Amino acid sequence: MKLDAKTTAFIFPGQGSQTVGMGKSLAGEFPETKKLFNEADSILGVSLSSLMWNGPETDLNDTVNTQPALFLHSIASFQTVTRLFPGFEPDSVAGHSLGELSALAAAGTLSFADGLRLVRKRGELMKRAGELAPGGMAAVLGVDIPTLEKVCEEASTAEELVQVANDNCPGQVVISGAKAAVERAMAGAKAAGAKRALPLAVSIAAHSPLMDSIQAEWNQAVDSIAMNDPRIPVIGNVHASVLKTANDARSDIKAQMQSRVRWTDSVKAMNERGIKAFVEVGTGTVLGGLVKRIASEAANYPLGSPDDFKALE
Repeated sequence: MKLDAKTTAFIFPGQGSQTVGMGKSLAGEFPETKKLFNEADSILGVSLSSLMWNGPETDLNDTVNTQPALFLHSIASFQTVTRLFPGFEPDSVAGHSLGELSALAAAGTLSFADGLRLVRKRGELMKRAGELAPGGMAAVLGVDIPTLEKVCEEASTAEELVQVANDNCPGQVVISGAKAAVERAMAGAKAAGAKRALPLAVSIAAHSPLMDSIQAEWNQAVDSIAMNDPRIPVIGNVHASVLKTANDARSDIKAQMQSRVRWTDSVKAMNERGIKAFVEVGTGTVLGGLVKRIASEAANYPLGSPDDFKALE
């Protein structure tokens, strides 16, 4: 392993990184990894692996399937790296939105089976919230957070709220909320100097008050599974600080449903711990691209295919 564990963080992707074929080459190369995909199919009672590897894309992009698919590929990749490089344990882990549950599973806070079921439940609940209270999300480029917070405040009414949902990196922020409020905020952001404000093709207003309809059921789901204190420091989304206990983890993934994903601050927190290499465990390179905008001196490595593992030898 060419990386120094003491200066390495593992990061886990969220929704938007999925792609047909995800995890297929990994399962084909490593029999132990293939067993995990089979186990996931058995736990869920559906062939999630077939959907991941063969599509159709429309079904994979349904959040009910997307979330467990990303979780499965991340944990399959994580377990593979622990088998290939015994004893290697990163200094810290973090995940973006859904990826926080993958990070917690990697840190030993929850089991693979419980994590997979919880992620599936999260997808089901968020889909239902989008049906009960349809909303929207938009990516805003080229405006700082304080300016966008003011724009969102001015665009919100008592009945129609919009807020910063994902602070992805400097100059790239996602807002979320009632569709009319999002549209007003997009116009306000452009007037405030945004380079672009682009609506996202979703009806689910993630990380906003529109998730309140399913919050109680989500809390119950989180409380129903066993959790351990993290074995590896986990940087949580809500406060961008270390989750030290199982209770910290529960609180963060409950609050995350309606709270901002502080990814910029999370990467900065890891950077301040001395992290010099970020390994994106699972599907895609979205997070690596964000890291480059936040901690430009740090190295980035994808870790989701057999070639990625060879590159770390």
